[in-house]
Amino acid sequence: MNPVRAEGEVARGAAARSRGGGGKVRRETRSMLDQELLEILACPETKEAVKLGDAALVARVNDRIARGEQKNRAGQVVREPVEALLVRADAKVAYAVRDSIPIMLVDEALPL
Repeated sequence: MNPVRAEGEVARGAAARSRGGGGKVRRETRSMLDQELLEILACPETKEAVKLGDAALVARVNDRIARGEQKNRAGQVVREPVEALLVRADAKVAYAVRDSIPIMLVDEALPL
């Protein structure tokens, strides 16, 4: 994947959101995290593959965040909702996607 192309896509996604494209976040996320990118991303802890979580899972996690019940692997309460999730192959943890950027840090992983 061409890094310059990826940076341009991120910039275009951010520009679309700043223009008020709030209803398009999920579609933009899906286009930003295209199959080519998903094939090279892996869990930084186990090196297992990750896949884009479905809308129902994102809604459940965001509901837990809103209730103050979702903690990350470091034990901190997560306060910011996610726009998407990258779910590890064993489905034990997920990594948040915010502003079309996957947060692939072990301590920031969300236990499922």
